[in-house]
Amino acid sequence: MADYVIRNGTVVDGSGAPGFRADVVVEGDRITAVERIGQIKIDPNGCRTINAAGKIVCPGIIDSHSHADLTIYRGNHAQTLEPLIRQGITTFIGGNCGMSMAPLSERHPAEVKMYLEGFTARELDEEITWKDSAGFMDQLDKNGVAMNCALLAPHGLIRIDAMGMQPSHANNEQIGLMSRRLEESMEAGCVGMSTGLQYMPGLQSDTRELVKLGAVLKKYEGIYVSHLRTYMNELPKAVDELAEVARENDIRAQISHMFWVPDLGPIGPLVHGFARFFINLSKYWTLPAKLDSAIEKELDRITGFSKKGVSVGVDVMPTTTTFTHLMAYFPPWVLQGSKEDIGRRLTNPRYRRRILRDIENGDMAWPHTGRNSWSLNIFKLLGWQSTRIMSVFSRKNKHLEGRTFADIAEERGKHPFDVICDILAEEDARVLVFSSLGEPEDNFTEQSIYAALKHPDVAISTDTILLGLGKPSHLFYGAYPKFFSRYVREKKMLSIEAAVRKTSGLPAEHYRLKDRGFIKKGGFADVLIFDPKTIAPNCDFCNPQGTPSGIEHVFINGHHAVEKGKIDLSMMPGRVLRRG
Repeated sequence: MADYVIRNGTVVDGSGAPGFRADVVVEGDRITAVERIGQIKIDPNGCRTINAAGKIVCPGIIDSHSHADLTIYRGNHAQTLEPLIRQGITTFIGGNCGMSMAPLSERHPAEVKMYLEGFTARELDEEITWKDSAGFMDQLDKNGVAMNCALLAPHGLIRIDAMGMQPSHANNEQIGLMSRRLEESMEAGCVGMSTGLQYMPGLQSDTRELVKLGAVLKKYEGIYVSHLRTYMNELPKAVDELAEVARENDIRAQISHMFWVPDLGPIGPLVHGFARFFINLSKYWTLPAKLDSAIEKELDRITGFSKKGVSVGVDVMPTTTTFTHLMAYFPPWVLQGSKEDIGRRLTNPRYRRRILRDIENGDMAWPHTGRNSWSLNIFKLLGWQSTRIMSVFSRKNKHLEGRTFADIAEERGKHPFDVICDILAEEDARVLVFSSLGEPEDNFTEQSIYAALKHPDVAISTDTILLGLGKPSHLFYGAYPKFFSRYVREKKMLSIEAAVRKTSGLPAEHYRLKDRGFIKKGGFADVLIFDPKTIAPNCDFCNPQGTPSGIEHVFINGHHAVEKGKIDLSMMPGRVLRRG
């Protein structure tokens, strides 16, 4: 017997095909019929009817790049992750950037603890009851999950298990240890492996190591997902490296959160000064500028890879403001050892001078594995004023969230780097930050992501780091309503059908999520119903916590999770989506 009939809506099925008016039947956790209006005859007893006239009926959104796995194991995760579901997300891919909550290492526990707490900004000793990916997934099954999740095996944790935070290439024995750990994670149900090649310890890997681990992915038909080694001048080399891993092993690959920031060398400050002038001007008038040429060129090359049989996917966030943990902006050698070791370096004046010298003299040269060549040298690239605090752990510094280090330094009469080290030391290195060239979300630099936003084969993602603390990104509350309202409705960059495919069918196919990502008979009932005329995020960088408008209904595995603004996650309707 049918549970719901969604009548009179415009079905946009996730394939990119033209929308059509139809009725959709949901029974249990599946879609059991999709028929032209008036063709479905249903016994009304016990069946709810939803009138979707004037609305879009489409697949639930699949967020292909998320860090919600850092939260979903917690007892209160449904409340913390509620903003994702309210904007229509029914499934996320977790374990990105080489980071997740498993597998853990018994060989290097102190370094794992430091690595995880740097991202999660909380003590984890009492929260973690598992050792490997199988145990982590079993824990999720036991607790129940509010939304669907598929997990990637994290290269960073796997590498720490094999060799700690050692700043060197891996030898054959260490690669063998990594391969066995990766096999265990794939056997447990991970859908692939992710790397964070701008972060320690991933940035110390070489292409040889990645290709050999790709052979394990080949065995399990897994996907290779990468936060690239650089998104600066040598972006083409980073893309080529990813393509080589895919080509050598005949596997699929995915480029995470595509963006481009040029390293302009000595003239950088001068050019950035001009750019900031136009950024400030864009509050009133935006100078049209072709800022997305580099990304456009790479997307053309990636299309060429696909024509040669190398399957490379891409995702992009609808923002120009990046976010990560603050220690990622430090020279790699600073992150060696335990949390106590790092703390001593942050508080010792001699070490501070040495770190600052490395930041100011770093050359960011390919392959970015040298002492002073890491590519996330944001302070040199964009200046001290580019970075502001996203979250801190202690109450003492909560008032600093949202402020730039340059402003705090001026207030305290110190160099910005000393302020950064002071705050990191006070917070046990648990500080998350935002970075942008000028004012976050300005209309001028926004033009740098246009090519990716409108490309039909680039998925849309949030890069979610929702931890229940700090000043979150507005994307965690309204990424997809922003995408549909600003870029589809207002700027008309792409059709509603193409946009829906970028948020559902495209990632479902690339990550091989069986029976998801499409409105079709027999598919899982992950369904979003929204009003294309009124959908809006109702939030921005300065006021990030808003409830989107236009999201009428959200179904997760047939459970009516969102109905006219009311949310019900009491049944924990999500599922852990294991490989195969």
